[in-house]
Amino acid sequence: MAGEKELTAALNLELRRGTLVLSVLSQMAEPAYGYALVQRLTSRGVSIDPNTLYPLEGQGLLESRWETGGSKPRKYYQRTPMGTRVYQELREDWRNLTASMAAMLGEEEQHDS
Repeated sequence: MAGEKELTAALNLELRRGTLVLSVLSQMAEPAYGYALVQRLTSRGVSIDPNTLYPLEGQGLLESRWETGGSKPRKYYQRTPMGTRVYQELREDWRNLTASMAAMLGEEEQHDS
């Protein structure tokens, strides 16, 4: 049986995975170079594997294009119209969920005082 720290780490990872799509879509209104996107999210505390972008493209949430004018080709991603609609729905769901969680955690903190 996993220890408490291992269990907490696994549950924390599960929570973070659930926010990755919303995190990525929130940053994709304008074209972004894949590596730069990963760095931007990481600097904001969201660790992400670059391979996370490929499934989102396959699901029709992102589209990509290659820029070949520089010293080496770069792949840029941007939300599709469907990706924007999904992002807006997920964003609203997130706001409702976080408001509910804040209320529940606030109630718990009042009981702990």
